[in-house]
Amino acid sequence: MAVAERTRKAVVPSGVERTMAEDELIVSKTDARGIMTYVNDVFLRVSAYPESEVLGQPHNMIRHPDMPRCVFKLLWDTIKSGQEIFAYVVNLAGDGAHYWVLAHVTPSFGPGGQIIGYHSNRRTPDRAGMDVIRPLYGQLAAEERRHAKSSDALAASAAMLARKAEEHGGYERFVWSLESARAGAR
Repeated sequence: MAVAERTRKAVVPSGVERTMAEDELIVSKTDARGIMTYVNDVFLRVSAYPESEVLGQPHNMIRHPDMPRCVFKLLWDTIKSGQEIFAYVVNLAGDGAHYWVLAHVTPSFGPGGQIIGYHSNRRTPDRAGMDVIRPLYGQLAAEERRHAKSSDALAASAAMLARKAEEHGGYERFVWSLESARAGAR
């Protein structure tokens, strides 16, 4: 069966959280459409998928249903514009477990300067930062569920996220304010 023809099983969240060591990095690469072309062994172990089930598949196959859509929109808008982004993400493993990461996503450029794909390194997020992110993402996801129209849901949650980020001088500063405790401990 061709890679594009594979059907994925529906994964149901189990509520079990998986963690990884602080010195581990999850690495993946995609083409310009977000189709996975490379994953490292940490990705495979933490996501509970064999390589044969992820290569050639959309990276969003590990998207957790509780992950606010507005954060993914911000992420994709940023990297499609040629910029890098750091973002907190909760992913869904193939066995139903979830795992939180601080993702650093960058575009990959071809010889002519065009975006040919994306590269993502993920590490374990600072636990103090997670005390802020978990309730915020819960509020954003709840706001999205309040709206019948998808576009209204996304607009409302994006506005909430923008307000929170502006309290810290922008999204990037907000993320790094949450990681500052870890950086200060080094």
